[in-house]
This record gives sequence, C-alpha cells and structure tokens, in this order.
Amino acid sequence: MFAVFLFYPMIRSVYLSFQLTDPRGRVAAYAGWDNYTGMLQSSAFWNSLLVTLKFTLLTVPAGLALGLLCASLVHSAGRGRSALRFLFSLPLAMSVSTASIIWMILYHPSLGMLNWLLLQLGLGPVQWLTDPGSALGSVSLMTVWMNSGFPFVLLLAAIQGLDGDVLDSARIDGASGWRTFVSVKLPLLSPTLFFLAVVSVMSAFQSFGQIHILTKGGPAGSTDVLVYSIYREAFVNYQFGTGSALAIVLFAIMLLLTLLQFLVLGKKVHYQ
Repeated sequence: MFAVFLFYPMIRSVYLSFQLTDPRGRVAAYAGWDNYTGMLQSSAFWNSLLVTLKFTLLTVPAGLALGLLCASLVHSAGRGRSALRFLFSLPLAMSVSTASIIWMILYHPSLGMLNWLLLQLGLGPVQWLTDPGSALGSVSLMTVWMNSGFPFVLLLAAIQGLDGDVLDSARIDGASGWRTFVSVKLPLLSPTLFFLAVVSVMSAFQSFGQIHILTKGGPAGSTDVLVYSIYREAFVNYQFGTGSALAIVLFAIMLLLTLLQFLVLGKKVHYQ
C-alpha cells in the first residue's frame, strides 16, 4: 500500500519535475533544472509562497488558541459540559466541502448572515471573498473554525490527564488561576501543543479544498497558496513537469519548517 500510494507517486513526481510533458502527462523532452529555475524566477511562485506563509500565520496560532480556550472552558464548566463538548467538537465531523459551502453562504454579499449583522450594527457590507484585502482573512477565519475540533479534542484530553497533585500544590502555594494556568498548566500541556503546532503547520501548507471552493486562488492571486498553484499548473495548464517541481519544493519547505520546529520549539517542551 505504501509502495503504490506513497513511494511510487513521490519518485514519479521527482522524475517528472525534470521533464517536459504533453497534455496527457507523457514525457516529451528532458528539461533538466529548467522547471526549477523557471519557477524560482516566476513572480507567481513567490506570491504563492508569501500567501501560504500569511495563511499559516493567520490560521495556526489562532487555531491552537481557540482549541485551548474551548478545552479550558469545557473542563471548568459545570452543567452543560456535554453540550459544549459536542458543540466544540462538531467541526471535526464536517468535511471540507460542507464547511466551505456553509461559510460561502455566510459570506454572501447580500444574503449572508455576516453582512446582515454588520448592517444591524450600522456598518457597511464587506465583500468577504471578492475583495483582495479581505479574501485571505475570510478563508483563514473559516479554516480556523473548520480545524478547531481536532486541537480541542486533544487539548481537552490532555487537560483532563493533568496531575491533580501538581495543581493542588500550586493552589496551596497561593497561585492565582491565571498564574496556575501560565506557570503550571501550559508547561504540562507543551507536548500536546508542540504536536499540534507541527501538524497544524503541515495542514496549513497543504490546504486546498476550502480555497478551491471559496475563491479559486483569487481575487488577484490573494489566496493563491502553493497547493492551488500545483493544482493549476498540473491539472488546468497540463504542465505536469512544473507542477511536480512545485510539489517537490513544497515538500522541501515543509520538511525544513518541521526540522526548525523540532530544533526551536522542541527544546521548550516539558515532558513529565
């Protein structure tokens, strides 16, 4: 299974990245490093890389913070804990397409609920998905909500598994609730947060479905992330060599970022 669905496609992508192909994906000529040099000289590639980095910065910290907040609320809640647990974990059960359609309706310029709320507050409507200045933020907001279920479930389990004796000792020593959270709970939760940070960065760099449904990389390239550039090059322009080169570069960037996270953030993780 790994050989068929992972290793062979990876090796094939490396091979195609050095080739020119016809519209059917068959090798037409050897291109050498031309696909890579052409990509690095393209302004579209650097725009896609910048958009991807912005998208990652907008979604990963906010997603982790939202998951931690929801997990803390559920853990400290009394009555209604089961309802909150169901509500906060609901996005985990939704597909990308379903969540995207829901938010597309919310973002509708004339019929959407968000613009209706703005009008009730005396504010003007916002072109959420058609304005280059707001499109990336709108897609990021939807992505944070869509991906919030997974961090919530893991962090809630981690909070429930904390050593009660350590927390009781902090309270006896006179630590406030905020001080206990920052100085005791967060260090104990750092292994889970570190895992979620690594996984969330990889997920952000591979985001495609919501962008394809909501904006198709537009307007004016404001949501044209690297994965959508790969899709457009390979399956719209039928440039499988260039698309494969983009995929290899994306893999290298993700590998480098993961190594950096282990080198920088891994040293701050506190294991019991």
